[in-house]
Amino acid sequence: MHGAISRWYAALLYMLAWLMLGLATAALLAAGGAGWGASLLFAVPLAIVYANATAFSAYYVCRAYPIGQKHPSAIVGGVGATAACAAALWCAIGSAWAALLRAFAPEGAGFELDTPKLATMFALGVILYGLAAAVNYLLIEAERVRQLETRELENRLSAQDAELRMLRTQVDPHFLFNSLNSISALTSIDPGAARAMTLRLAGFFRLSLGLHAERKVLLRRELELVRDFVAIEQVRFGERLGFEAEAAPDALACLVPPMLLQPLVENAVKHGIGQMIEPGRVRVTAARAGSLLRIAVENDVDPDTPCVRGTGLGLENVRRRLAAAYGIEASVHWGREDKRFRVELALPAEAVETMEEA
Repeated sequence: MHGAISRWYAALLYMLAWLMLGLATAALLAAGGAGWGASLLFAVPLAIVYANATAFSAYYVCRAYPIGQKHPSAIVGGVGATAACAAALWCAIGSAWAALLRAFAPEGAGFELDTPKLATMFALGVILYGLAAAVNYLLIEAERVRQLETRELENRLSAQDAELRMLRTQVDPHFLFNSLNSISALTSIDPGAARAMTLRLAGFFRLSLGLHAERKVLLRRELELVRDFVAIEQVRFGERLGFEAEAAPDALACLVPPMLLQPLVENAVKHGIGQMIEPGRVRVTAARAGSLLRIAVENDVDPDTPCVRGTGLGLENVRRRLAAAYGIEASVHWGREDKRFRVELALPAEAVETMEEA
């Protein structure tokens, strides 16, 4: 099926409309003096025949003379010539059908198709064909707009995925560079600690590579990765680095972009704990507030050290990844209060059950 009758329910409505037109024509003929039986036998079959002819013919004519690619005069001429040919053919079929009905109808019950009726039939055929062409043009244009919107959405998603992949690839080299520097420093001070840190680093990357293959992961798995990262850093900092994670069960079941929290915790260790002489603590909390998932990463800071966070790779990466994944639905805020620095994330709470239903 094509054009206006590409689906079964559209075809049914289309044929019902033409059936009503046939019945209306029969009523007009009956009111003009023809019998009801002869009028119905003449008008209804001809309406059905012309319905099928215009359904297919008008669709291909509209495709052959697309709006925007053909000159308006060419479109009017092409559709008008086809409409005239279709109407003339319809009149010829009508004349033959009327003659057949007279041959088999009882005396005086036949239907006479004179010249005025033929002229009216021809004009009606041209008008109906033009209406069918107009409907097909509207449907073709609607389909074109829908395809453009679909293509634009696909392009936007492709660009978003490319940006996310680019941003995620920035995490591993940045973290690996810092970790190798730490291992290098430990080799001359504590070779055993350097070896332990190397083994933990290998385990961390095994886990992170599995997460990178996924578009989103459970917050529970993301926190496991953060704990592994902190364990690596604790080899270097020892008791100077404390860590605490607290998340509600409904928050742990939410989905987040992978490697989202590790850059924030790394910043907390590097710019917070790493600048302190006294021991410090990094704390991660997560809670679900209605349709939002709120995550906070905070750390102790030296009150005499100026605040320099907010412009580094880690926080910028997180901000751009959230913007690419959620747009304006997600936000990142940070600030310092006395001896603590705090980064707050707010993003849509997507539970596993919600994603499966979608």
